Amino acid sequence: MPKQTELSKKLGYNIPYTVLIDPTSNCNLSCKGCWAGSYEKHNILSFEEVDRIITEAKELGIYFVAMSGGEPTLWLHLRELCRKHADVAFMIYTNGTLINSDTAKWMREAGNISPAISLEGGRETTDNRRGKGVYDKIMTCMDHLKEQGVIFGFSITITNENCEEAFSDAFIDHLIDKGALYGWSFHYIPIGSNPDFSRMINPEQRAALVDRVRQIRTSKPILIADFWNDGAFSHGCIAGGRRYFHITASGNVETCTFVHFAVDKIKAKSLKEVLTNPLFAAYQRKQPFSENMLRPCPLIDVPEELRAMISETNARPSYEGAETVLYDQTAEKYGYYSSGLEKKGRS
Repeated sequence: MPKQTELSKKLGYNIPYTVLIDPTSNCNLSCKGCWAGSYEKHNILSFEEVDRIITEAKELGIYFVAMSGGEPTLWLHLRELCRKHADVAFMIYTNGTLINSDTAKWMREAGNISPAISLEGGRETTDNRRGKGVYDKIMTCMDHLKEQGVIFGFSITITNENCEEAFSDAFIDHLIDKGALYGWSFHYIPIGSNPDFSRMINPEQRAALVDRVRQIRTSKPILIADFWNDGAFSHGCIAGGRRYFHITASGNVETCTFVHFAVDKIKAKSLKEVLTNPLFAAYQRKQPFSENMLRPCPLIDVPEELRAMISETNARPSYEGAETVLYDQTAEKYGYYSSGLEKKGRS
C-alpha cells in the first residue's frame, strides 16, 4: 500500500487496493436473484488477458486480486495463474461445488489462493436458492479445504428471509468449526432486468446488523465484513477505483460489482488508462456520498448521486435492463430500505 500511495501522488490518479476480475461468466448453478445473472453467458477472458491485467496491477503495487464470475473454478487457467503470479494473493468467490480433494491439494501447494464459499444459511435455506444438494457439497468442500490447511472463508447474500439465521450463534459457530476464518456479508441488491425488492432486508434488519456483526467480530474467532454497514471503517464507498473496481468477463470496466455501467473495456486499454476514466474520477470526487457513513452506497443509499454520475459521464449499461436502477421509482424503493440507518448513523 505504501507503493500505491506513492504512485497515486506521482501519477495524479488513485491506485486501488485490489481489483475484482470475472475470468468467466459461465456457472454450473442458476441461483435465484444472482447479481451476475443478467450478464451474457459464455464470456471468457483469456489467460493472456488476465495475465496482462495482473502484471500491470503489480507494477502499480496491487498484489491482492479477487475473482468472481460466473464460477471462477470453471476457468481453466486458475491453477496456472496462481503458479505464475506466486507473489499475488488471490481470493475467489466460489459456490464451492467443484472443489474436490485434488483441487484443495493444489490450492494448498500454491499457497496463494483462498476460496470465499457462497451459501445462504443452513441446508434448507441454501438449497432453496442454489439448488438441491448444494449445501452438502459445500460442507464437503470445506472439509477438503480444512484437511489440506487452505485458508478459506464464506460469502452470504443477506435477505429478509435469512438475516437472523445467517448471523445466529449456531450458524456462525458451525462455520467456525468447519474451518472458516473470515466471511463476507452482502445485502441482497435487486439489480438487472427484473429487480425483486421483496427480498431486501428491511430497515430494522439492516440497522440491527450494524451491532450484531460488530458483536461477532469482537467475541468469535472469525472476521466478518458487512457490505454496506461497514462504511464507517472504509470511510465511505470503496468502489470506483477508490479501493477496488470490477472487470467483467466481457471486459467491461465497472465501478462496482453491483453497479453495472461502464465507459471503458480492459481489452482496449491498459490498467493505467482505465483507472483515469471519467466515471472513476466522478466517484472519487463526490466521496463521501453521504455524511452518514452507514449509508455509503450511491446505488441503494444515495441513488440521486449515481444518476448524476452516469449522466455526467455518459456511462453505458453493461446489459439491457441494467439502467432500471436509475428510474425514479426504483431509487425511491432503495431509499426506503436504507432509511433505518439515518438516525443510527448520526447518533
